Amino acid sequence: MKGLVIKNTGSWYTVRTDDGHTIDSKIKGNFRLKGIRSTNPVAVGDRVDIITNQEGTAFITSIEDRRNYIIRKSQNLSKQSHIIAANVDQAFLIVTVNYPQTSTTFIDRFLASAEAYSVPVVLVFNKTDLLTDEERHYQDMMMTLYDTVGYKCMAVSAERGDGVDTLLPLLRDKTTLLSGNSGVGKSTLINRILPGVNLRTAEISDSHNTGMHTTTFSEMLELPSGGYIIDTPGIKGFGTFNMEPEEISSYFKEIFRFSHDCRFNNCTHTHEPGCAVLKAVEEHYIAASRYQSYLSMLADKDENKYREAY
Repeated sequence: MKGLVIKNTGSWYTVRTDDGHTIDSKIKGNFRLKGIRSTNPVAVGDRVDIITNQEGTAFITSIEDRRNYIIRKSQNLSKQSHIIAANVDQAFLIVTVNYPQTSTTFIDRFLASAEAYSVPVVLVFNKTDLLTDEERHYQDMMMTLYDTVGYKCMAVSAERGDGVDTLLPLLRDKTTLLSGNSGVGKSTLINRILPGVNLRTAEISDSHNTGMHTTTFSEMLELPSGGYIIDTPGIKGFGTFNMEPEEISSYFKEIFRFSHDCRFNNCTHTHEPGCAVLKAVEEHYIAASRYQSYLSMLADKDENKYREAY
C-alpha cells in the first residue's frame, strides 16, 4: 500500500494512504537511505510503501525517490544530517528583524541549502507591527537586498493579519515548507492561514529576546484551496551538510554570476588575483553580509560552525 508521510513524532510516522485513510507507522527493521546518513531516514513529505499489521498500525518498508529535500547538519551528531522535509515545491523562510532577530548568516545558509536542492524560497518578514521606525528602515533594506539577489520578499504581521492575504495565492496547490528560528511566529501565521488548526504559540523570552519551541514535530497541513503547508519545529542553527567548498559559490546567486569573470576557473573568491567576486564586494555589487556568509560556509569543514547558534 502506498501513502504520504504527513507527520513525524520521532519514532512514529502518520501516513495518509492513497485511499484517504491515516495510519500510524514505524520503520521496519534496519531501514537506511542510500548514501545519506540521517537522524530521520523518513521525512514528512515522503512517499512510502507500507504493510499493515494486526495491531492496526503499519510498517514502512520502502521510500520512493525524492524530487528534492531540505537538509541540514544534525545538531547532535557531526557526521549525520537531519532532513527537514521532502518533495516540496517551495519554502517560506519566516524571518524577523527583531523579537527575535534573525541573522543574515542564518538566512543565507538556509537559502544556499535550498539552492543546492532546487527549492525556491520566499522570505516572509513577520512582526512588522512591532517595529520602530529604525527597525522598519532596516527591514526595508533587507528586503531590497534579497529582492535584488533574486528572492521574493513579503512583509506581514501574523498577529494582526496584515499582509497575510498576499501569501495565499502563492500557497495554492503547492507543498510549502515553513521554516525559521524559534519565536518568529510560524504557528501564529499558520493559525491565520488555517484558523481551525489552533497551533500553540508562546511568548518571546524577555531576557534573551529568543523564541521558545512550540512545535515539537513536523506535520503536513492540508489547505482548503489545495496544497499543503509543512509546519516544522523552530531551528536555532543551520549547519550546511555534504557541500564541497568548490560548490558553495554556486549556491549564492550573485556570487555565481560574478564568478564567470574571474581570472581562474578554480577561484575560491578569497584571495586570488583577478577575482571578479572580490572586486564586486569592494564595489558593493555584492553585499558584505552575503560575502561573509559565504566565507563562514567555506570554514564549516574545519571549525564545526554548525554547532553555533546562527
